[in-house]
Amino acid sequence: MNLIAVITTVGSIEEARKIATALVERRLAACAQISQIESVYRWKGDIHHDPEFRVLLKTTAARYREVEEAIRALHSYELPAIHAFAIEHVYAPYGAWVEENTGPAASESPC
Repeated sequence: MNLIAVITTVGSIEEARKIATALVERRLAACAQISQIESVYRWKGDIHHDPEFRVLLKTTAARYREVEEAIRALHSYELPAIHAFAIEHVYAPYGAWVEENTGPAASESPC
């Protein structure tokens, strides 16, 4: 299993839901979680403190490029944060479910 979690941040719950739903519908991600956060960052010389929403998408390393392309196409930011980390330890049946739901065959299971 070569699972990854891809993360992006957006400015509204509507955009977070749009991206999460689109990627799960396209089978690019098996599931997604959305959480409200506060981000502190430098942009064009100024420090910003903004409410945002983090979208965490569970997928396989093989799908990363497609996931990144889909996020970029749907994202409203000029420079969206898109990054991934490897999931090193995973409950095997759950990992198999992620792989099944990011491939050609569908399976029903909770996120």
